Amino acid sequence: MRYIKQRHKMRYTNLLTSVKLNGYLSDIDKQAEEMFSRLVKQMAEREGLTEQLKADNQMEWVARMNNIRSRATEIANSDIIYN
Repeated sequence: MRYIKQRHKMRYTNLLTSVKLNGYLSDIDKQAEEMFSRLVKQMAEREGLTEQLKADNQMEWVARMNNIRSRATEIANSDIIYN
């Protein structure tokens, strides 16, 4: 909401006055969460993060998963929220 309010003032005002702001924000959030989940799953599969790796070397698995989550967050934010 803060991004829209600061960067897209007309859109924010129109959504606010038409009582559609909460629905719009909810829809954007849902799209971003779905994209994030899909990206994390795809990246983890592509990079070979398995349950076996998690069992054998938890620290490496956590480090690699955190990296994937960070990249997926950046992609989802730039594609859905800030676009």
